[in-house]
Amino acid sequence: MRGRPAHKPDAMKRRFVETLAGAAVPQAEVAAALGVTVPTLRKHYRLEIQRGGALVEAKLVSNLLRLASGSDGVAVRAIAFALRARFGWSEHAPPRG
Repeated sequence: MRGRPAHKPDAMKRRFVETLAGAAVPQAEVAAALGVTVPTLRKHYRLEIQRGGALVEAKLVSNLLRLASGSDGVAVRAIAFALRARFGWSEHAPPRG
């Protein structure tokens, strides 16, 4: 008894996966669009998923820095978030020293 034929990635499918991963589409939805399982997606497209994730992160950081460069309440919140996320800062903890 045989299962489904083996999945064969090609350049177009790789670009598709990277684009969707870069748009923060969940892996389950990307796999469904390709007609494969999530483990098969991860097996064949690991680099594309990683690159797409890096693109999302870069876009988010860019927007956060843009917001933080302002002078209003949004800027203050963006700066505080960046300090907590990147440097472990907390307004409730004593300063490190």
